[in-house]
Amino acid sequence: MPERDHAPERDPAPAGTPPRAPAADPDGQPPVRIGATPAAREAISRLRSARGEGLMFVQSAGCCAGSVPMCFPAGEFIVGELDLLLGEIEGCPFYMDARVNRSWGEAELILDVAAGEPEGFSLGPGAGLHFVIRTGVCAPAH
Repeated sequence: MPERDHAPERDPAPAGTPPRAPAADPDGQPPVRIGATPAAREAISRLRSARGEGLMFVQSAGCCAGSVPMCFPAGEFIVGELDLLLGEIEGCPFYMDARVNRSWGEAELILDVAAGEPEGFSLGPGAGLHFVIRTGVCAPAH
């Protein structure tokens, strides 16, 4: 029987410990930097003000909306050794699964908002909006 690849077990941080991630992915590549549109920055500011707490973003490789960034109250999503900290947007950390990060290659990633309800357990940035990732690789044709 062929040997299967298994993801390492996630090692949750103790309660109250801020999420952490390595400075580079497992191959030693520096993490891609994340940016945001003015609309996304404004939405984050409104959401933080309305909730009165910090936020975090995670784009995982999981089955639940793995192709879109998810927004959670800070510390609600337990990051593991495969989650890379790409940067912060308006003081909110943005994590991405290392395998997803590698699949984007050198593409510049930009957090934005779009029409539609948020996926899964993600907090929404406003009525009828959800967070999305935009990049030149997947830019719509004009």
